Amino acid sequence: MKVLRGRRGPSLDERLTALLEAATLADGVLPDDEVEAARAVAERAGARRSLSVEHTVAALAGATGSGKSSLFNALTGDTLAEVGVTRPTTSASQAALWSPAGSEALLDWLEVPRRHVVADGDDLSGLILLDLPDHDSIETSHRLEVDRLVEVVDLLVWVVDPQKYADAALHERYLRPLARHRDVMLIVLNQIDRLPPTAVERCLADLRRLLEEDGLGGVPVLAVSARTGEGVPALHGQLADRVATRHTWSARLAADTATTAEALAAQAGERATGKDGRQADRLGKALAEAAGVPLVVEAVGKAHTHRAVKATGWPVTRWVRRFRPDPLGRLRLRQTRQGEIVGRTSLPEASAVQQARVDTAIRDVGDAAAAGLPAPWAAAVRRAARHDVAKLPDALDKAVSTAVTGRDPRWWRVAGVVQWAVFATAVAGALWLGVLFGIDYLRLPEPPTPTLLEIPWPTVLLVGGAVAGVVVALLSRLAAWAAAGGGRAGRGRRCAPPWRRWARSTCSIRWRRSWGAMTGSPGQQA
Repeated sequence: MKVLRGRRGPSLDERLTALLEAATLADGVLPDDEVEAARAVAERAGARRSLSVEHTVAALAGATGSGKSSLFNALTGDTLAEVGVTRPTTSASQAALWSPAGSEALLDWLEVPRRHVVADGDDLSGLILLDLPDHDSIETSHRLEVDRLVEVVDLLVWVVDPQKYADAALHERYLRPLARHRDVMLIVLNQIDRLPPTAVERCLADLRRLLEEDGLGGVPVLAVSARTGEGVPALHGQLADRVATRHTWSARLAADTATTAEALAAQAGERATGKDGRQADRLGKALAEAAGVPLVVEAVGKAHTHRAVKATGWPVTRWVRRFRPDPLGRLRLRQTRQGEIVGRTSLPEASAVQQARVDTAIRDVGDAAAAGLPAPWAAAVRRAARHDVAKLPDALDKAVSTAVTGRDPRWWRVAGVVQWAVFATAVAGALWLGVLFGIDYLRLPEPPTPTLLEIPWPTVLLVGGAVAGVVVALLSRLAAWAAAGGGRAGRGRRCAPPWRRWARSTCSIRWRRSWGAMTGSPGQQA
């Protein structure tokens, strides 16, 4: 499962795609509630993205008597929420809207019918502030309403008071499970007017300690008095900053994705590596033998020498090579001019013994990949290891065909040019000698003939060109023989990656890739 790629994290689309892939892989293997939760997050994310992204939905949530409604009124500058001594006073959620245009569909999706437009506060343009019921209300419907909206709002503002800020219900039911949501959360200690300054500092320090234990270290903690207005401007500024970015909604969805990914991973057990080095090596050897790689390697060496002689041999004798078949051509291991592999090769099919070795090696790799996983997940990994085994012969044949093709060395072309040059020199010498012979035969006056150390130049050109051609041909053949050995090893190595990739493409590898995409864990990419 994957979020950060070292340098730059993937997009929200990639994270959600990875989450859906993980849910698909886990279907029927992991608990249904975890799988459905992952799909619900993806569905919720799609719905939120299709609505107004210019608005940021912030919710004031807290316990009975924490002063949420008073703070709601202080931020809106109007008495919109009822405040009283009777608990609870907030029975249904209500919304205050700054710049309400375009927010109707979003509020309909949130199912918040009570809406108020706030005229003042241009710096909060785009904010939708919700006043939620008490999360510890004696009314079940109130608690369900809080739970529903806490899952979907963009920004959570938890309002606590000096008496109940350490309430276990708040920390264990809400804050601790939302540890991944620290970037979309604010904590407000309300009613500080009831405490002396030293007591306020002690409460703030203790609250920060509890948040650190919840995994929420670094979350902004503000001291506020809704009654006197102390600290309200600071909270106003925090909200304005979040609204201005217009990205709080995407940060919330990313946190939801990461939290759900961790829950799936916890159910999946220890993340296996998906491979064992020795098992993979044994599988590679078995596949190589079944695919006829030893035969191909031998043919590669012969074909290399064959093509080298055709390209660099003495022009007088190289044409004879054209009548000899290419060793690779006999196996149909050549490409078309467009570089495509056409049809199957004529390599012999794997014997029953070779196929049995491949089956055993595949089973061993599946067992190694499933080691340490829960029983249902291990069974799924073993099934994945056997997935598409019927297609393996064609895949191996194509892999071998692709691996053995390639371009001829550039020095062959240079050697060929040199051969034609020395051949032209020998032909020029032969023609010169022929002209001299004709002149002598016709008893014509013999023209002066230059010499080199008393040897006529026509003879030097003829003999020198022939000897040079033979020497270049011999040296080229020696070089081709030397390169053929490396070619055998190199082609063998090039044949290995295709079936190694196939052997390792088990369900656990795909799970690891999805994990990295959803959580952003560096180094989790396959």
